[in-house]
Amino acid sequence: MSLYGMMRTGVSGMNAQANRLSTVADNIANSDTTGYKRSSAEFSTLVMPSTGGAYNSGGVTTTIRQAVSDPGVLQYTTSVSDLAVSGDGFFVVQDPSGTPYLTRAGAFVPDGQGRLVNSAGFQLMAYSYDNGVPAATVNGFEGLVPVVISDQGMTATPSTEGSYAGNLPAGATPVAAANLPTTNAVGAQYTSKSSMVAYDNLGNKKLLDVYFTNTGAGTWQVAVFDQSQATPGTAFPYTGGALGSANLTFDTTTGKLTGAVDSVGLTVPNGAAFTLDLSALTQLGAGFTVSDAQVNGNAPSTIDKVQISKDGTIYAQYKDGSTKPLYKIPLADVQSPDQLTALPGNVYSQGTESGAVRVGFANEGKLGSIISGALENSNVDIAEELTNMIAAQRSYTANSKVFQTGSDLMDVLVNLKR
Repeated sequence: MSLYGMMRTGVSGMNAQANRLSTVADNIANSDTTGYKRSSAEFSTLVMPSTGGAYNSGGVTTTIRQAVSDPGVLQYTTSVSDLAVSGDGFFVVQDPSGTPYLTRAGAFVPDGQGRLVNSAGFQLMAYSYDNGVPAATVNGFEGLVPVVISDQGMTATPSTEGSYAGNLPAGATPVAAANLPTTNAVGAQYTSKSSMVAYDNLGNKKLLDVYFTNTGAGTWQVAVFDQSQATPGTAFPYTGGALGSANLTFDTTTGKLTGAVDSVGLTVPNGAAFTLDLSALTQLGAGFTVSDAQVNGNAPSTIDKVQISKDGTIYAQYKDGSTKPLYKIPLADVQSPDQLTALPGNVYSQGTESGAVRVGFANEGKLGSIISGALENSNVDIAEELTNMIAAQRSYTANSKVFQTGSDLMDVLVNLKR
């Protein structure tokens, strides 16, 4: 019985080393595959019951492990759609049938329909901004859609918010209530005036006149008018009156806003409801200055280029220089990444021992950041693999000698009766 066991043990040893060589072959073949995670064969003993007078050899068995949690070195490229994860997390992709998977292979390029696909044909998934700021579905892939970036049509976005940052002159001469711009009367008076561009629903530019008028110590009135409705050659009266107005109160000691009101609400003509944020205004002993003015929205334009931030937001930059968020790329993770089930195409699915998939956004919790213009190299070390290959070859040869010796002894045993 021990001779049979000896031969069986030799076979198990050869099988184990063959598995080890198989992982080495795969690792070397995929050493240049983006996002590939090396495999390794781990050995464990098989013990057979023995008696006091005889020893029954068992053998060895192998378990294949993948170093999924071991990151590869980032290699920077010139393509914005090349993506890498710096830290923990996986991109969510789907195959043509719509089945979701996880991957670290982020070499995405647009296909004929504008969808971002990697070299294995998997489509990048993200949350769309069409219904507002996205929120991640923590325990599933619901709500994710394929990222589609197409410049075939023109888009226009109405302005909904803007901001002013600057200084109003302290000590300005107050204007009487009867002469304030909001009266919209001929000869109305004001302290300072500025203008800003906003966009209506069709992307037409609307020039808004913004009047800042001192009404007393630390108090100001802000009034916004549609410049196209002004009286030619003068200003007041404007047809239809002010689009919106507000009263501001400043601390005369610090020059900062102290009142509850820090914005003006209005509706852009033929546009959307618009809020002008004035919280960055000050009242100091200097002249009227506007240090910054921002308005969202854009005129009709096609996408000029795409930008992707570290939090995974995909922005479209139009030819007029304006930007608009289109998608937000999530990251998925599991409790034990090394226990994920590896599938063809360098993708992974949830395994029985990996834990449930959790979805979130980059830089949240333990999730890493998303790097645009970079790819993650495989984590294969060629020198280590060649060393493993030589060691496996020698071990395979040694196990074959054990089997051959057992076979020779079996021949001796069989020939005893002759």
